[in-house]
Amino acid sequence: MTFIMKKIYITLIISLLGLSLSAQSFYDTETIQEIKIYFQQTNWDEELDRLFVEGEEERLLAAVEINGERFDSVGIRYKGFSSVSVDRVKNPFNIKLDYVKNQDYDGFDKIKLSNVIQDPSFVREVLSYDIARNYMPASRANHAKVFINDQYWGLYVNVESVDKDFLSKHFSTVDDAFFKCNPDHLDLDGENSNLSNSPGNSPEDYHELYDMRSDEGWEDLLELIQVLNDNPEEIETVLNVDQALWMHAFNYALINFDSYIGYAQNYYLYKEQGVFHPILWDLNMSFGSFRFTDASENFDGFSARQAQRIDPLLHHNSVSILPRPLMRNLFANDTYRRMYLAHLRTIMEENFDNGNYKSKAEALQTLVSDAVESDANKFYGFDDFQNNLTETVSDLIEYPGIFDLMDNRSEYIKDYDGIQGAPEISRIETLPSNPIVGEEMTITAYVPGAINVQLAYRFNQNEPFKKVGMFDDGTHNDGTATDATYGAIIPAIGTNIEYYIYGENEEAGRFSPERAAFEFHKIQATTSVATGEVVINEFQASNDATAADEEGEFDDWIELYNTTNADINIGGLFISDKEDNLTKFALPDYTLPANGYVIIWADEDGGQGDLHANFKLSASGETILLSSPDSMILDMISFDTAMTDLSWARRPNGTGNFEEGSPTFNMNNDFSSVTDFVNYKLEMFPNPVNELLNLQFGEQVPEMIQVFDINGLPLRKISKITNPFYLKTDKLSAGLYSLKLRYKEGVQTMKFIVNR
Repeated sequence: MTFIMKKIYITLIISLLGLSLSAQSFYDTETIQEIKIYFQQTNWDEELDRLFVEGEEERLLAAVEINGERFDSVGIRYKGFSSVSVDRVKNPFNIKLDYVKNQDYDGFDKIKLSNVIQDPSFVREVLSYDIARNYMPASRANHAKVFINDQYWGLYVNVESVDKDFLSKHFSTVDDAFFKCNPDHLDLDGENSNLSNSPGNSPEDYHELYDMRSDEGWEDLLELIQVLNDNPEEIETVLNVDQALWMHAFNYALINFDSYIGYAQNYYLYKEQGVFHPILWDLNMSFGSFRFTDASENFDGFSARQAQRIDPLLHHNSVSILPRPLMRNLFANDTYRRMYLAHLRTIMEENFDNGNYKSKAEALQTLVSDAVESDANKFYGFDDFQNNLTETVSDLIEYPGIFDLMDNRSEYIKDYDGIQGAPEISRIETLPSNPIVGEEMTITAYVPGAINVQLAYRFNQNEPFKKVGMFDDGTHNDGTATDATYGAIIPAIGTNIEYYIYGENEEAGRFSPERAAFEFHKIQATTSVATGEVVINEFQASNDATAADEEGEFDDWIELYNTTNADINIGGLFISDKEDNLTKFALPDYTLPANGYVIIWADEDGGQGDLHANFKLSASGETILLSSPDSMILDMISFDTAMTDLSWARRPNGTGNFEEGSPTFNMNNDFSSVTDFVNYKLEMFPNPVNELLNLQFGEQVPEMIQVFDINGLPLRKISKITNPFYLKTDKLSAGLYSLKLRYKEGVQTMKFIVNR
């Protein structure tokens, strides 16, 4: 039984026993978590207030108990901005379990607790995230009873942090450009995180508006801003447009104006496979609980009644509203605008037109009722909690009754131009029904009344969708011209083909499936590549100067070799460095010639081409796996360490065991070293050596000599070389070392021992 089959089998047994995975239970909306915080300081609240006022990232140490499991040396600070006040008893918390030592609760090392301000109902945030997760990557959230030094402090909302753990669940990488889009200071009349290019042209101009959470990425963000503002017709090269449209549709459907709509804040941007993906954050003020938005005339005197009929295309129809290029410049495109309204219709139909949200909200209130009633630090009375599902609650501002707000908004959206009248999409077929990898296939659909039909497809869930037009012209395997059947011919370059269809007329648009691109149709193609036909032939996990890619970068690389006498299309195969994620990188549509080679650059830089994988190799050792679409491992190699500018290669070529030696990049490995095909003469003595190593060359003198220790770490680089050359070794400790001699035609590697 394979590792993956075992994992599935164990999960199935757990499910049959009525148990849930612990990582899921921590955010299960049907349970209330119990979190106890123990501060040693009696003035802990004053200390947290001080850290917040001073803007320090420092945390206060405490012990924390989560559902009975205790952790010490935990770091705690306040979370958020407007929800925090030194005059409040109940402030939100950011808990970092691994602040001092490596520890987590069910895989989570950071816990974020919202204090449920501006929400008398106590359900807005949990219900909003529950809806959002149907359409885009979004955090999980539920409720938690919080105790401080064994005193019940109140009921909080427990929200999954958008961090590397979150990214690993939803994306194929975690170390690419990553930004939290929240300005340091909210300024109604100034700049914010709206992706406008008005602040300037250098990264420094944006440091107070965006918080970079990755090691680098400012140039990537500036590129997104430049394209969005100056060349919006090219926006799909830098942005997941569909996910941005879903975010806008969600915010306008749920009247969530503490978002990009209002102050242009409370969202993240993560770059994967060359494009940024927007991610929602901080939904406690959804369902009309937010008032001041961007203080423009469109929201002046904003009331619960106005919220019911707020224009979902306000940022397209009004020229006076403050800059929101991520909305205005997308909505200026007729197709994007219809796509946005199609997403808005889907959210309303699936949650509000049918009343589904009411049963969820009522269930949540029933669950937390006792905890709310006993919460002495809540911001509203218990009567307000009971009434706010159906009635507006007021203090300085109004908190709309959620049912009244959304029932009326549902009726308003139904009659909005662009919601009704979209063409239906049906009779979706694939030809052939069982496509073979490497061959062409056709997808057809019946879309009467459409003026534009598009097919979006991909061969790996981590790739952006490619979009092509579908045609009703009789030449795309679509039957008779003008019969309302549209077709598109695409290459089947992978076995897992994911796709969706979009059709529009002059009035409205529609997706199939409706939740595209978060959900999609699937086709399973077949491949005939057998074990041993394509192999991992050579790889280099520490490339300092052996070979450069198209951009002149010396990155890790993996060489694949076709052992057969026939061409093989490797599209649909996968290569990975994780045994529990065999499909990490889908190989592209590439024909590997008979007895030929191809280099896959392991550099996490897919923007440089299809042959650049979404992972890097570790010089300290790991596993490389080549697999078929059905998770059958075709080849694999595990290694412990890799010395710089040496490679591991099969010898004999294509069939032998892996040996470490001089690289034979993109060529036959049977040349076991450069000396086999270039006549380098070298005498090296004494070996072992004590203080002075004598190197005597033939006619060719190397241009450079490098010295490496046993772990492949570079120790010395020498470019001025005489013949003979005397290498001082008196400062080297006893052990094994490598010499790398670089000639114009290639590289020669020798080993020597220092003996003390």
